[in-house]
Amino acid sequence: MKGAGGTSGGIGQFFIGLAMMCGGFYMLLNAIKVTSSFGFGSHLYQFGGFGLTSGMVMIPFMFGVGLMFYNGKNSLGWLLTFGSLVALIFGVISSINFRFSYMSAFDLIVILVLSIGGLGLFLRSLKNIETRYPEA
Repeated sequence: MKGAGGTSGGIGQFFIGLAMMCGGFYMLLNAIKVTSSFGFGSHLYQFGGFGLTSGMVMIPFMFGVGLMFYNGKNSLGWLLTFGSLVALIFGVISSINFRFSYMSAFDLIVILVLSIGGLGLFLRSLKNIETRYPEA
């Protein structure tokens, strides 16, 4: 009978490692707080002393949409529309801040042991186990 991943590895190690890994990574991601500095007056991009805000990115977007509705084959309209959308999405993503919430050293050790230990068990279960014994 084949084990986890079609190998002769242990099915028990597979499920224990998977449970540990899922629990540890859940606790790790639950400890991360996400904030954003995106909003009115915040600069998406800074060029020297000039800051480009999200409202300024919407101006070429509006012109691009207008050109697209006037003539759907106008490549400048498509370029302005999708270029400004990419700039806006990139600006929003780059303004996101991640930080850890307060936790004790014990909490961090438990999270790391569950995450990395579970990953190790999970990957070990996918290896073939040698069943040959040395002859006496």
